[in-house]
Amino acid sequence: MRFENGRESQNVEDRRGASGSGRGVRVGGKGIGIGTIVLALVAMYFGVDPSIVLNQASTMSEPPAQVSPAGRPAAENEQARFISMVLADTEQTWGEIFRAGGQRYVEPTLVLFTGATRTACGVGQAAMGPFYCPADQKVYIDLSFYDELRSRFRAPGDFAQAYVIAHEIGHHVQNLLGISDKVQATRQRVGEVEANQLSVRLELQADCLAGVWANHADRARQVLESGDLEEALNAASAIGDDQLQKQAQGYAVPDSFTHGSSAQRVRWFKQGMQSGNVASCDTFAARQL
Repeated sequence: MRFENGRESQNVEDRRGASGSGRGVRVGGKGIGIGTIVLALVAMYFGVDPSIVLNQASTMSEPPAQVSPAGRPAAENEQARFISMVLADTEQTWGEIFRAGGQRYVEPTLVLFTGATRTACGVGQAAMGPFYCPADQKVYIDLSFYDELRSRFRAPGDFAQAYVIAHEIGHHVQNLLGISDKVQATRQRVGEVEANQLSVRLELQADCLAGVWANHADRARQVLESGDLEEALNAASAIGDDQLQKQAQGYAVPDSFTHGSSAQRVRWFKQGMQSGNVASCDTFAARQL
């Protein structure tokens, strides 16, 4: 990818190396147990909406822990700078799309953390992968995830990394449009299989919205280079529920999917990328995913 102007977002909160993040946190008067975290890991490994899994309605907040990156490894700081530029580009793209629709885009904050950190949705763990918390409108990521994306999932490349951020921003867009709340309310009224199916549609829509961003960013600013699209498709394929379950247990159980199969994730990212139209991302109306 190339960002000609090198503009970085001002909405990045660096908590890397901050102390007191994660352990012993109480939300809504109740402790977050390891069992809850395990459920979050199993159900929402990637692109997680922790409020769905942790079922928290807390307004807990944590003072921003500003940590100077001066002592960080150069590669990590370059990575942080890159995703800050990706975030800035999503801000520009979604700001324009919302204005065209007569709405105002509220920019989210991206939080860099190490190991674990407090969020308004509970304790965020690096093992959960990147996630979006609608209660505080923040995207959380431990940059070590990109090492796992490259080594475990064999999905290297800068556009693969950008896709990860764009997917989480897709969840923020869903939150601003009221989609997340509607899905959460419906999930609480249905059985487990139906609830999982709703989660799949929510996640695939976030994949499609990531594609919409890529379409607009490339048409307006020519950010994509040769091989970038393949990197994103490879990443989408690598983290499909069927692939993850086969890695973990040797077989897939479709009724337990919460994010969609590899083929579905690739299909919906391509849908958004090719159309550039938010309306084309209505996974909830689609008969076939």
